[in-house]
Amino acid sequence: MADNAGLFARANEVIPGGVDSPVRAFGAVGGTPYFVARGEGMHVWDVEGHRYTDYVQSWGASILGHAHPKVIEAVQAAAADGTSFGAPTEREVLLAEAIRSRVPSCARVRLVSSGTEATMTALRIARGFTGRERIVKFAGCYHGHSDALLAEAGSGVATFGLPGSAGVTKASVADTIVVPYNVVPDIGDDVAAVIVEPVAANMGVVAPVPGFLGGLRTACDAAGALLIFDEVITGFRLGLGGAQGAYGVTPDVSCFGKVIGGGLPLAAVGGRVDVMSVLAPDGPVYQAGTLSGNPLATAAGLAVLDQLDDAAFVQLAGRAEQLGGWLADVIAEAGLPVQVSVVGPLLTVFFADGPPVDYASAKRADTKLYARFFHEMLDRGVALPPSQFEAMFPSLAHTKDELERTADLAAAAARACA
Repeated sequence: MADNAGLFARANEVIPGGVDSPVRAFGAVGGTPYFVARGEGMHVWDVEGHRYTDYVQSWGASILGHAHPKVIEAVQAAAADGTSFGAPTEREVLLAEAIRSRVPSCARVRLVSSGTEATMTALRIARGFTGRERIVKFAGCYHGHSDALLAEAGSGVATFGLPGSAGVTKASVADTIVVPYNVVPDIGDDVAAVIVEPVAANMGVVAPVPGFLGGLRTACDAAGALLIFDEVITGFRLGLGGAQGAYGVTPDVSCFGKVIGGGLPLAAVGGRVDVMSVLAPDGPVYQAGTLSGNPLATAAGLAVLDQLDDAAFVQLAGRAEQLGGWLADVIAEAGLPVQVSVVGPLLTVFFADGPPVDYASAKRADTKLYARFFHEMLDRGVALPPSQFEAMFPSLAHTKDELERTADLAAAAARACA
């Protein structure tokens, strides 16, 4: 039988760092990563046979839980017809229609294969539409690993304490303006777009303060700039209409991922008709992808969206609120400084004295204490994100009984850390 340490050693011989996405290497928390053999519902099993209650859930992609029967059935049926064609398919149209019907701001939708592709395309659209070059982003917001957006990014960049990334030229970020989250910046008439996570979830979960998102809409209108919502995480997780529906602020362009792919590589960029019409073949802004609108991914996405209604989102938010409250209570009872940030179905445990409102305050959390807590929970069979700067994702498969059990285990873990 394979073991985690042995597989990690082998992986390091053939894969840089032993992983295909940096946070998986446990660099922020230490130790050896577990290698997943299979998942079902709220659980995953590693190659050594250990079962974990999983709050990573493919970083939010598995909103129904792992290996949901409807998703598996849809993917198997699609695979029987062929896995990729490089030609249009009906399900591409159906998924684009499904997104448009749920998110009114997305009159036109282009499917791509990753969140990075979606945000990269959104910036190119904004520059092509406005004829301007500068982009405003917020410190700690992660929008994928395209060069222009790695300036002061959160997520994995925050996890490893990097200011950006080697290999990104100064010219690549020269037109990127980085400002503090939750503060409406001055926007000049040379700005093509402001891009923002409407709920920050890559510096840990940080809620928008009242007036922030609406202020961005007003400022962009005044400057003639486009407002881009990166809803790769919040889209179809905060509700059918995403964060823009929850907060009542309409962007010009939206980016989606994770949930809409049902666990397969798929993302989307959508927006107003006039804005999206600059994309080739209608307009001069080029974007393409051999696997865009992949038949398996569109089948999975449609199956997931078919399971999501208002009641599902009420359940998701309610369970996250319960879990967040219980975690805050039991960790505080152990004498540890704690803030549990909950927004809808997203939550993060910060070991800090005050609630984070931006990247600077999020980074004041005690990451070493988080690492200890992470391993105490993992030893008890609960898989949390292996980084302070990521969100927890309870799924629809997580039962109330399991949330209570998680809280009980967290109490013991916190006492062990005290």
